[in-house]
Amino acid sequence: MISKEDVRYVAHLSRIYLQDNEVEHIAKDLEKILSYIEKLKEPDISNIKPTSHVLALKNVFRDDVVRPSLKQADVMKVAVSHHNGSFKVPQVIE
Repeated sequence: MISKEDVRYVAHLSRIYLQDNEVEHIAKDLEKILSYIEKLKEPDISNIKPTSHVLALKNVFRDDVVRPSLKQADVMKVAVSHHNGSFKVPQVIE
């Protein structure tokens, strides 16, 4: 059973302010949730293979085609700022 003190403690940890009538309501809701979770433990799933997805998925890859890339000099022409062949960006980490 979820007590009102448990609800208040979790609310305190979550930095959530609850009024007294909300505490009782949430305690009842949590009881319902926990009882539903217990129901999920009932079915025998020992012969069911674990899956990562409910549908059988297959990755579709395109063929890798070698194509000419942009020349570095052309790219640096449109760069806002560059230094020694690299893009120069504002520092974001101190």
